[in-house]
Amino acid sequence: MNFIADFPISLIVLSSGLGLIIIGLWGMLTQRNIIRIIIGFSLMDTGIHMVMVAIGYITGGTAPIINDAVLFSDAVNRVVDPVPSALVLTAIVIGLGVTAVMLSFAVRIYRTRKTLMIDECTESKG
Repeated sequence: MNFIADFPISLIVLSSGLGLIIIGLWGMLTQRNIIRIIIGFSLMDTGIHMVMVAIGYITGGTAPIINDAVLFSDAVNRVVDPVPSALVLTAIVIGLGVTAVMLSFAVRIYRTRKTLMIDECTESKG
């Protein structure tokens, strides 16, 4: 039997999301190139989205529609929570906007300084 098939999908998504958060955080803290830092931010942002989706998922759950298929009394145990999914959709749009602003700043820095290395962009004001 397949080893990964024994785990619920929410656990796989949760662990993958946590892995992306760690990789993104590592990229943001250790890299000196601005583009690589932005990529690290995007990876961390995607990992946070995956964790949020995994938290709201119920294995074997149904869509949050109360009808003949799901009784009102059984809905709390069988219906997937729609709030994390709605928050993730909003967070994806916000993350896309923030990434676009960071990339536009990187373009401005490159046009001004002719480099994307942070070490060469810092200067002492004294």
